[in-house]
Amino acid sequence: MSTDPRDDARNFAERFRRLTAEVGRVVVGQEAAVHAVLACLVTGGHCLLEGVPGIGKTLLVRTLAAALNLEFRRIQFTPDLMPADVTGTMVLAEEGGSRSFRFEPGPVFANLVLADEINRATPKTQSSLLEAMQEQAVTVAGVTRKLPAPFAVLATQNPVEMEGTYPLPEAQLDRFLLKVLVGPPTRAELLQIVRRTTSPDEPIAERVMDGPEVLRLRRLVRGVILADHVADFANRLVIATHPGEPSAPEEVRRYVRYGSSPRGAQALVLSAKVSALLDGRVNVAMKDIAALALPALRHRVLLTYEAEADGVSADTVVRAVLAAVPARDMLSGEKP
Repeated sequence: MSTDPRDDARNFAERFRRLTAEVGRVVVGQEAAVHAVLACLVTGGHCLLEGVPGIGKTLLVRTLAAALNLEFRRIQFTPDLMPADVTGTMVLAEEGGSRSFRFEPGPVFANLVLADEINRATPKTQSSLLEAMQEQAVTVAGVTRKLPAPFAVLATQNPVEMEGTYPLPEAQLDRFLLKVLVGPPTRAELLQIVRRTTSPDEPIAERVMDGPEVLRLRRLVRGVILADHVADFANRLVIATHPGEPSAPEEVRRYVRYGSSPRGAQALVLSAKVSALLDGRVNVAMKDIAALALPALRHRVLLTYEAEADGVSADTVVRAVLAAVPARDMLSGEKP
């Protein structure tokens, strides 16, 4: 890395955009989803992509794996999938005339793990990823084994209203840095999709980055400057999602059962650091925090049944929080 932080920011933006462009050779549109997935990758977080089947969620993750020199595994989550099918298990092996148990690693032992249609498995199987996502390790038969670095879970899920889905446990939702809603393509994008997928030669992403470079970019992201008043803005947004807080807007008090955990503030800050670097800055601004509020908090706000009856979404609540929380507040005697 350069000795000039601004050079580091320019290098980061160039590498990030190079990877984005390579993914864009295969994936049509979905800029917000591509940006969020890459932001999670360079911050050490995990990303949850939600959308109806057939709009390219799995293709996006597969293409990213092709553009990176990383080990990639795909786990197709189904109702009969067991936790051992994810983490691995002890098997009886015979060698040299003697029998012994040895550990057979599951598909979670990879750099990039695609948890495809994660909410089609039972909560018991879904929770098998909890330790991996938080500790980057897996414990089987009392022995804890570290996962390779870098490690990231990129999960896709169908809307909970669809047949055969289970809601993700709150503890697991909280472990995803960002949640992105992947919408259908536009008319122009659909034309590109049809042309690409029905032509003789489909585009293939080339490798443009490897594991050590991903880890270097992660260290660079962590080094972005965070001023106290900017961190306080992120904290106040998270606090305002709790219905019992005086700063909570009416939408939160009426429609929210539980607000965001401290991981929400961490997600806001980490993803905002990526936005700052892409803008050529080495410090986080208020606008970076505000721009990431929806993907960082929408899955951390647990709504009441009244919200469902009234058709109020988590995004509506988060927007109300953004409108209610001023960018400046009384902090150490500072005027708003």
